[in-house]
Amino acid sequence: MSELAFQRCIQPSCGGTTHLGDTSFQCPKCGGLLDVAYDWNRLPLPKHLAEFEAKWANRHHPLDFSGVWRFRQLFPFAPDDRIMTIGEGQTLCQRADAVAQYVGMNSGTLWLQYEGMNPSGSFKDNGMTAAFTHARTVGARRAACASTGNTSASLAIYCAATNLMRAVIFIGSGKISYGKLSQALEHAALTVQIAGDFDDALRRVQEVSRHLGIYLVNSVNPFRLEGQKTIMLRILEALRWEVPDWIVVPGGNLGNVSSFGKAFIELKELGLIERTPRLAVVNAAGADTFYQLYEKQGLRWNGGQLDWPKYQGYFKAMDAGNLRADTLASAIEINRPVNLPKALRALDRCGGVVREASDTEILDAKAKVGAGGLGCEPASAASVAGLRKLVKEGTIAPSDRVVCVLTGHVLKDPDATVAYHSSDPKTFDEKLGQRGVKRVAFANRAVQVPNDLNEIMKAIELYA
Repeated sequence: MSELAFQRCIQPSCGGTTHLGDTSFQCPKCGGLLDVAYDWNRLPLPKHLAEFEAKWANRHHPLDFSGVWRFRQLFPFAPDDRIMTIGEGQTLCQRADAVAQYVGMNSGTLWLQYEGMNPSGSFKDNGMTAAFTHARTVGARRAACASTGNTSASLAIYCAATNLMRAVIFIGSGKISYGKLSQALEHAALTVQIAGDFDDALRRVQEVSRHLGIYLVNSVNPFRLEGQKTIMLRILEALRWEVPDWIVVPGGNLGNVSSFGKAFIELKELGLIERTPRLAVVNAAGADTFYQLYEKQGLRWNGGQLDWPKYQGYFKAMDAGNLRADTLASAIEINRPVNLPKALRALDRCGGVVREASDTEILDAKAKVGAGGLGCEPASAASVAGLRKLVKEGTIAPSDRVVCVLTGHVLKDPDATVAYHSSDPKTFDEKLGQRGVKRVAFANRAVQVPNDLNEIMKAIELYA
């Protein structure tokens, strides 16, 4: 495998490479981000993506059962006997006409890719199985991450289910929902809470991993992004291998959009698709670094020649003002996305836009998604909130074929859901009001009735 796959710097002007076993995840020449690259000319490839459908008939084979590894021909960095899977990727892409009406699209044009069905309840399992497989191939005994919650839950569940490594998780103080924290604790991970936010935690976990030789699974790890490519493959499969017009995705550390872009670039270069979809990334307004740099300051990939003074100047100003990410969409509460250059490349090659959505817009979109039959965490609904804006402004046409990615299950942050629908002002204020949410548009409040049969039946007849 080492002759057919390797790690390569994303900067075309650098071209630095390193072997598969390098776990520094930094270009040895320039210190930049790395891709996992392949010698496609020497690898067996399908003639058509529809060939992957045959693997559905082999459900007793663990790798073909996995919604990630049945596509392993398109990221062949590990031999089959080293792959670690717990059945991830059994997700669905559901047509969503009710949500389409909410965002202003035509019936039959919108699909929701629901990643909350993964074992740990979020999209992270797609990448974690790939990173965990790589960790196993290099003999790692401990694996670490900084997390706003979903990465920690995913790492913890893989460590617990395989008993091959000990999970070490860094979280910021008060920056993780109990739904996610409970997973890390339940699955016996060592949880280290530091004074600071996700950006502080990521900086520290990178330092600790270098000093102690611990395997790092945050999305700076290019092997994680290889697994996340399969979200797009499952979307194409659900759409009978027809490429949609748009993919809309929440933007936090920008690993997903980077991975999705890489997937479509590779598929087109390999002749497996004729065109790529456009990509729309939606930041939360309280953590909108990518929106500010891309849409407001015009930062572009430019063939890898980024305007580094503009890039670095933005973060210097952020530090000078002591600006911190602040949003109820905790999974994307990140000010320093480590994959920003890769995300710029994805938008350059596929075409795309970046938008931001307020917490109120995100929560309203979340309620409409839930009323349509799929429950998601707040960050997931950023994709739907952003789509609504893009349709209203005319960037996306009502007749376009669009897939919004829902990244995590509704039970990842049940407190936000209960507060949104609560009739108790104290409950609302403690979770939402104090964070700037003044009103909600689609609350489904409990009906208060006395303990009387006639009154109960009267209420049911009135409201049901």
